[in-house]
Amino acid sequence: MRTNYADTKFQPAAFIISLAITLAIGVVASIFTRPEITGWYNTLNKPPFTPPDWLFPVAWTIIYIMIATAAYMVWKLRDTSPTYKTAVIIYVVQLALNFSWSIVFFGLHQILYALIIIVALLVAIILNISWFNRFRKTAAWLLIPYLLWVCYATLLNISICVLNK
Repeated sequence: MRTNYADTKFQPAAFIISLAITLAIGVVASIFTRPEITGWYNTLNKPPFTPPDWLFPVAWTIIYIMIATAAYMVWKLRDTSPTYKTAVIIYVVQLALNFSWSIVFFGLHQILYALIIIVALLVAIILNISWFNRFRKTAAWLLIPYLLWVCYATLLNISICVLNK
């Protein structure tokens, strides 16, 4: 783990860029999600532990802010090492999987394929936590709510898949 915090000065522009990138993924994914909530999604059989529809955008917004903050913290400690390059690749992969799940589940109505993606996302988040931890523990801890929420979403995805066969 990196302990060199030589550049601890807050950089608002970099933080805003990190937020904008991460939140943009959520906004674009919501284009596929929102119209399907009142239509297709409401026709599905869902388990009793399904949260109310309003909770999803609230939870995701908070989680995306935490993801962006973690990425910013790691970016501040960037270098040219293979460790940093690997951390960036894993971060981008998990963002891509996160984005693609919404398209596959809500946009394409492919519950089983979405389940495959979300399991891959879980693996990517675990790897992301591990690699961010090499730079800053706080960055890794900021991703724990994301991991827990996606674990819950995976259980929901599995349940919807089983209940709608």
